[in-house]
Amino acid sequence: MSLVPVTILTGFLGSGKTTLLNRILQEQHGQRIAVIENEFGEAGIDNELLVQDGNEQIVENNGCICCTVRGDLVRILGELHDKRAAGSLNFDRVIIETTGLADPAPVAQTFFVDEAIGERYLLDAIVTLVDAVHASQQLDEHHEAQEQVGFADRLLLSKTDRVSVEEVRAPEQRLQRMNPRAPISVAHFGETPIDKLLDIRGFNLNAILEIEPDFLTDVDHEHDDDVTSFVFRETRPLDLARIEDFLGAIVKVYGTKMMRYKGVLNVRGSDRRIVFQGVHMLMGADDGTPWKPGEARESRLVFIGRDMPKQMLLEGLSACVADAAPARAQP
Repeated sequence: MSLVPVTILTGFLGSGKTTLLNRILQEQHGQRIAVIENEFGEAGIDNELLVQDGNEQIVENNGCICCTVRGDLVRILGELHDKRAAGSLNFDRVIIETTGLADPAPVAQTFFVDEAIGERYLLDAIVTLVDAVHASQQLDEHHEAQEQVGFADRLLLSKTDRVSVEEVRAPEQRLQRMNPRAPISVAHFGETPIDKLLDIRGFNLNAILEIEPDFLTDVDHEHDDDVTSFVFRETRPLDLARIEDFLGAIVKVYGTKMMRYKGVLNVRGSDRRIVFQGVHMLMGADDGTPWKPGEARESRLVFIGRDMPKQMLLEGLSACVADAAPARAQP
């Protein structure tokens, strides 16, 4: 069988990777896609945020795909190949959505240093999303964000509608200096030409070796120990207005420490999941997929950040249960 093309979709926390992936899955391109979802922390959320119509195979794992679960990536790709060869699973391509804290280099290495994977898959491109609102801060503070830009074959600026034209120029110019070989375009809520992302044969090993001579041999990668995550769970219906008021008060003080928070909510009076997402001081909620008849409804919010007020958040969100007393934030 011919090599299966693989796209690595990366970008720092909250840059819009899942939104772009949803856009690709909904596009009428006629291809069946196997998606490997990777999330940081104990619980996965992105799988529930994806719009699925049966033309995709979703595989999810938690942890950092460039660290301890890299062996899982090899195993998952191997299992997908075996099922495809046996005819039990049909897909034309693979998209790997990495956690926002992943360095894409070790992920890309897999397709060159693992012989079995290299014989079955072709690394087509690394596509990196960059949050125009938080780009400067993230690139200044996080080595992973720099690596994601440096290894990109395509760079997409998201959230440009939230900053002025002048404010977009600064991150654009910085990205051009960091990676002059990667074309830069805008992805507005994931809207971008699909033919500029898939089957572009953009990954050039020789070009990578010029900027990273140890690319094929250096497999070490560590995260800052102070980046942690935790999960809020609740089976009782929540009051959305209370959640927004409570988190709105919290982020005024702790927003810079709350790198990413996202999840699905079981809200009183709604027959749909409510998708709640936030990055630092920016947050919002949208309607998600309907709850199925008889399905257990559970709210789950994942928080990723540094020195977050974990106990305050858990207690305050618990007080947002629809029949509970109103939550009060006392940062």
